Amino acid sequence: MGTLEGWIEREYRHAARCLLTSISPLGIIKHRPGFGQTISPKAGSVVASAVLASYDPDPDYFFHWYRDSAIVMDALRLVLAEGSVAAEARTRFAEFVDFSLSLAPLDGRTLVAAPEWRRHVQPDFARFLRTEADLASVHGDAVYADTRVNADGSLDISSWARPQHDGIASRALTLLRWSRQVTTAHATPGTTAEGEALARLLRADLAYVRRYACEPCYDIWEEELGQHYYTLRVGAEALEQGAAWLAARALEQEAQASRAAAAHLRALLDDYWLPEAGHYRSRILPDGRRSPKELDIAVILAVVHSAEGAADAQPLAHGVRDARVLATLDRLCALFRTEYAINRDLPAEREAALGRYPGDVYYSGGAYYFSTLAAAELCYRAACGAAAACELVRRGDAFLETVRAFTPQSGDLSEQFDRRTGEQTSAKHLAWSYAAFISCISARQQARRQNC
Repeated sequence: MGTLEGWIEREYRHAARCLLTSISPLGIIKHRPGFGQTISPKAGSVVASAVLASYDPDPDYFFHWYRDSAIVMDALRLVLAEGSVAAEARTRFAEFVDFSLSLAPLDGRTLVAAPEWRRHVQPDFARFLRTEADLASVHGDAVYADTRVNADGSLDISSWARPQHDGIASRALTLLRWSRQVTTAHATPGTTAEGEALARLLRADLAYVRRYACEPCYDIWEEELGQHYYTLRVGAEALEQGAAWLAARALEQEAQASRAAAAHLRALLDDYWLPEAGHYRSRILPDGRRSPKELDIAVILAVVHSAEGAADAQPLAHGVRDARVLATLDRLCALFRTEYAINRDLPAEREAALGRYPGDVYYSGGAYYFSTLAAAELCYRAACGAAAACELVRRGDAFLETVRAFTPQSGDLSEQFDRRTGEQTSAKHLAWSYAAFISCISARQQARRQNC
């Protein structure tokens, strides 16, 4: 198999190439005959998977999810920082900003007023359509609570789990990071027009997060309505970083409101610790109902997606050095060692392959590349400045060795790998999987430079 270092180098190049296929996928046309649709992507759209599928058996992920697109574009920033695809990356980011701004005028009431499109929907698919009342509610802020849109910039007409509020917070974090990186490298964030577009989108996103981050919504798996650790954590981070960005532009009233809202979100997060279970819970459901999904990789993803730079080395509550976060990772590892056959009799150099939560039945209900990579990234980020740095780096490498063991020779990454056989399943070429690999390796490089 060669060395881990050699594999990382090859896989990173492959991941960067594959990531780009999901960004502005202009050469791919998506036909949904059941819904009477033909989708021609616009520049700046980011599809979760550029592989055309229609639950035959792979899922149809040819949509622009707000969360997934933010994660992918943040990984593209890291590829740019590494020194490759510079011109293309900057162009794709500018397109992403413009596409995101173009969605604001969407209005579901126009689909209600002109319902001829329903006649093109096949009878067997009519049960999957959104109701008129649902569509009529989608305008203004509700556009960005709508989870996902079509890659041509039109509203998704299928019934789905809505609202979700984490995607806009994730996008705000991505915009802030791009703004800092591009400004540092080039003095100004692109042309004046590009800088103004970014600022307009970022202010709107921060205002959205201030208004809605505390409101009940669906979790990142689009399954349960409630309040969610992931949504609160990325919202708090976006508002904390956004407050500094706003203050630097003399927008002090918005900055103060962002700081206050961030402090409130962080206070709410403290209620997610379950001392008897020894982990942070991923969600609080209405009326105090308990969920079997409380132990969820979403907590680790929340911390990793919120982390950045040298400040991550601080032992901050809900940060990468939080002992309770690391305890949550330990509980997840114990769970999946028991649940997954592929985790039995692990060699010494490997850690457990991780899924989402106990009892998951989506496709194989198996391990996810981005879950296992997030565990590795958490270890690398926690290592920066830690007394046990080398041990944490070694643990991160053990998770990475597991990803390596279940990655085919091609380097292609799907969404899942089967809990029993290790064979890839669910969506092929998942953009989030490639993004997770890129951000994991970026964190590993930083940890090794500072520690081991």
